[in-house]
Amino acid sequence: MQAKALICNADRSFELADVTLAEPGATNISVRAVCSGVSIGTEFAVIMGKLNWGPYPLTTGYQAVGVVEHVGGDVEGFDVGDRVYYRDNKSITLADGVSVTTAAGTHCSAAVIDPTSTHGIAHVPDGVDDEAACLYVMPAVGLNGVDMANPRMGDVVVVHGAGLIGLGVVAACSHRGCTVVAIDIEDARLDVARKLGADHVINGARQDAAAAVRAIAPDGADAVFESTGIPACLDPAMALCRTHGKFVYQGNYGQAPITYNFLVPHGKRLTTFYPCDDGLAKCRTAVLKNMAMGALAWGEVITHRVQAAEAPDLYASIRDGNSDGVLGAVIHWS
Repeated sequence: MQAKALICNADRSFELADVTLAEPGATNISVRAVCSGVSIGTEFAVIMGKLNWGPYPLTTGYQAVGVVEHVGGDVEGFDVGDRVYYRDNKSITLADGVSVTTAAGTHCSAAVIDPTSTHGIAHVPDGVDDEAACLYVMPAVGLNGVDMANPRMGDVVVVHGAGLIGLGVVAACSHRGCTVVAIDIEDARLDVARKLGADHVINGARQDAAAAVRAIAPDGADAVFESTGIPACLDPAMALCRTHGKFVYQGNYGQAPITYNFLVPHGKRLTTFYPCDDGLAKCRTAVLKNMAMGALAWGEVITHRVQAAEAPDLYASIRDGNSDGVLGAVIHWS
């Protein structure tokens, strides 16, 4: 099965290449991609070696929306023409036969999917825009962390880092009736945080974040979600918690060891949480339902839209450190 995919090579250059996918069998669904969502945090952690998901060449991307083109004879619940969201692509091979690491390979014009996989495929609800839907993983990651930590109505929650995952936390905590404080160093991200329910925003580049949080919660926050994935942010974020508060390692801090000042969480007797992944089907279903109901205005996070042919230039720009202003990016395939 022929397709085109965004390829990252060993020298971290990018190209849109002709590729071959596995032929769909009786237990597979094949999908024509409409658009795929970019995760500049996790994808570039893989691309730059902070995370190792397999050897180069890579096709990153782990969230997309498309239209079903083939349904295997053993598959139930899907029909040709269905609009679906997915995070799976069984195998990708370059024209010269070199196997491509698919992590999870959704930056591709087509996908061959095992619908029984935990990272498979589901229907997009009516009323959800394709672009918003293709960025579904990050709000599900945030919801998963919120579900684990279980902040209650009226709790003061600090979200440390207003990237896509942090914004998912902002929305989920707002839905619970928490008082939500968003901290970031980019005003544009804080503006989006307000639109998604943040009651207070703090620009850490211009304000004393600790003092600003104390003005809102003199004893400290009931829960802090550290959502940057930057190890150096752990100590200042932990310091924002109250005694007997909750701390959530919401970011992905990579495969290298991390350190933090033990005495702060020890003295505060914090309960800590380590959410991983997007909570699987239950969280994905919830965020798509919230989008369909209008409770999650996820289209607000989209800052960049490119056609597939422009994707290598977008990725090269982010690789070179020119990601200011990039929050939610969407690649259009058809």
